[in-house]
Amino acid sequence: MFDLLSKYGSQLLHAFWTTIELTVLSAIGALILGTVVAAMRVSPVPVARWLGTAYVTIFRNTPLTLILVFCSLGLYTTLHIKLAGGGGQKFLDTNNFRFAVLGLSIYTGAFVCESLRAGINTVPLGQSEAGRSLGLTFGQNLRHVVLPQAFRSVIAPLGSVLIALTKNSTIASAIGVAEAANLMATMNESEAQLLVIGAIFAFGFVVLTLPQGLLFGWLAKRYEVKR
Repeated sequence: MFDLLSKYGSQLLHAFWTTIELTVLSAIGALILGTVVAAMRVSPVPVARWLGTAYVTIFRNTPLTLILVFCSLGLYTTLHIKLAGGGGQKFLDTNNFRFAVLGLSIYTGAFVCESLRAGINTVPLGQSEAGRSLGLTFGQNLRHVVLPQAFRSVIAPLGSVLIALTKNSTIASAIGVAEAANLMATMNESEAQLLVIGAIFAFGFVVLTLPQGLLFGWLAKRYEVKR
């Protein structure tokens, strides 16, 4: 094990740092997208509700690998859509990374939406009616009355979504992103210590996900809404 760590130490740090970057950027994108879609799903406008439902139904039931491959092959190779400038290997690495963030955000946004919609349903109807009686529009009511309580109700479920996103980031290796799973595959091809390699990467992901679970568990106890 120590021989592997000394040989691949810098690459391991870079790979797990890439995983962290993927997770953080995708989490931000998924949270924004999921919040917008959740608002559409509870909107009084039928078209918005239909679009929100269609989004969740499609992306929650589509394999993440297929979404990432479509982003890379469909958008870039076929439609020639680029998310980076320049050329050479640096362009490919940056372009693939950004497509991975896009795909992970779109996929995870569907799960964020459903978690948040469940939180919206826990807010007493009387509070929304009180907001409307004060002259608040649907958007103002959602922003000032409903969503703050909904987020506090689903801290723990959102934490589970983030942990799943961290592990799902390994699928970005399917489009050549140099994150942890990609390095693991490279090491497995050149080294015979498969069990040791697997143990190293398993430990690495435990280090990434265990603090998330503890943090969101504490936040849920600290800020959850008492009903």
